[in-house]
Amino acid sequence: MLAGRLSLGLDKGVLPRASIVVPCYNEAANLPQLLARFEAVRTPDAAWELILVDNGSVDATAQVLQELITPARAEWVRVERVTPPNVGYGHGIMTGLRAARGDLLAWTHADGQTPPADVVRALTLLEASPANTLVKGRRRGRKPGDALFTFCMTLAALPLLRGAYPDVNGQPKAFRRALLERAKAPPDDLSLDLYFLWLSRRLGWRWETFDVHFGARLHGESKWAFNWRSKLRNILRTVRYMWKLSWSAP
Repeated sequence: MLAGRLSLGLDKGVLPRASIVVPCYNEAANLPQLLARFEAVRTPDAAWELILVDNGSVDATAQVLQELITPARAEWVRVERVTPPNVGYGHGIMTGLRAARGDLLAWTHADGQTPPADVVRALTLLEASPANTLVKGRRRGRKPGDALFTFCMTLAALPLLRGAYPDVNGQPKAFRRALLERAKAPPDDLSLDLYFLWLSRRLGWRWETFDVHFGARLHGESKWAFNWRSKLRNILRTVRYMWKLSWSAP
C-alpha cells in the first residue's frame, strides 16, 4: 500500500510526489556509483525525483554529471548548480529544496555512506505518518570516535536547547513542504541539520527515527571531519549555534 502511494509515476506534466536532494561538493569520483545505486532502488512507476546539487565544485563534478544524465535518467534526475566558490553544505541543500517540486522532501549525502534505499524508506515512513512528522535516520555501525563526538553534541543540546537531540547529523532527513515554508533563516553551513530539527520541535512536530547502516565513504575524505581537530571545530561551531537558537523564535 505504501509503496503504491509512492509509485504514482512521473508522466510529463505531472509533479513528483517526492523530491530527494543530494548536495555534491567535489564528488566527481563518487557520482557514477551514487547514481547507479539510486537507479537500482527506483521502480519504473516511482514518484520521486532526484536533485543533484553541484555545490560550487571545482573538480570534474559538472562534467561527470553532464555525462551521467542520459535522456532516460533526465526524466527523474535534475541538476542544480551553485556557482563557485562553495558557500556551504546548508546552502547546497537549500538550493535543492527550493528547486524541489514534490510535497515530500528529503536529503542525504553524496559520499555513499547512507544507502539510497534508506532515503526511499524514509519517504515511505513519512507518507504513512501524520502531516507534522520529521523522519530521520539514526546511524549505526560507526567508529567509536565518531560516535563519541555525536554523543558530546547530544549532551550539549540538553541544557542549551532544553531537550534531547540525538544524532543531529544522522541521514537521511525527510519532511513535508510545510516545514520548509516555515524555515525563515536557515544556515548555509553544517548547522542546517540542527536547524530543521530545532524548527520542527519548536513547532510541535513529532520525530520518526529509524536505524540506518552507516558505511564507509566511497571515495575521498569528509569535507569537515577529516581529523580530530576538524571534528572539534565542528563541535564548537555547533555549540555556538545551539546557543544562538536558544534565543531565537521559529
